[in-house]
Amino acid sequence: MPTDTPRPGLTRDRIVAAAIRRADRERMERLSMRALAGDLGVEAMSLYNHVRNKEDLIDGMVEAVLGDVARPRAGHDWQGEMRARAQTMRAVFTAHPWAPPLVSGRINLGTTTLAMIDAILGCLRAAGFSYVQADHIWNALDSVTFGFHLLERTFPLKPDQYAEAARHFLPLIDPVALPHMHALSTMVADGRHDGLNDFGFVLDRMLQALDALPRLG
Repeated sequence: MPTDTPRPGLTRDRIVAAAIRRADRERMERLSMRALAGDLGVEAMSLYNHVRNKEDLIDGMVEAVLGDVARPRAGHDWQGEMRARAQTMRAVFTAHPWAPPLVSGRINLGTTTLAMIDAILGCLRAAGFSYVQADHIWNALDSVTFGFHLLERTFPLKPDQYAEAARHFLPLIDPVALPHMHALSTMVADGRHDGLNDFGFVLDRMLQALDALPRLG
């Protein structure tokens, strides 16, 4: 008598999850409907019973990963709520490096995206900011989050290489012509400063500055 476990039925959620795993494992450019069907053990045409096309699939992937970003709550400490959103967004970007350009470069009107935007505006409105201020604040914080991720992804050194790199380049930095750069590089080289770009430091300073804005709501 056959004892094989039946293969789970194909669903949109299962297809999207498989696509996310493939994009995490390989480059986004390697994601194709044929390859995805192979991962799922089905014919490529069967995917189109659940996703309209690849663009629809990508929208689903973006919606799925954004579901892991903390949604700000109105009536709570607005700085804490927006800090949690930025930090969890950074974690999502780290886990899914393909996601940032798709999050910022697509017009996605999925329910998760729309609910997030509404929650952000609601949180900031409850804190006394006008809609225009809320829009500026939201975009300013996203610019920091996206920019920090880009710098982190493209910087040619890993954090544990900073001190060695500083020691290597220190002889090339003239202490007379470049005294300040030499002083800072010396601190990194001898371990008095780790040289790391601290996301928490940047985020907290921005939130504090934004909190000083006059409430125009």
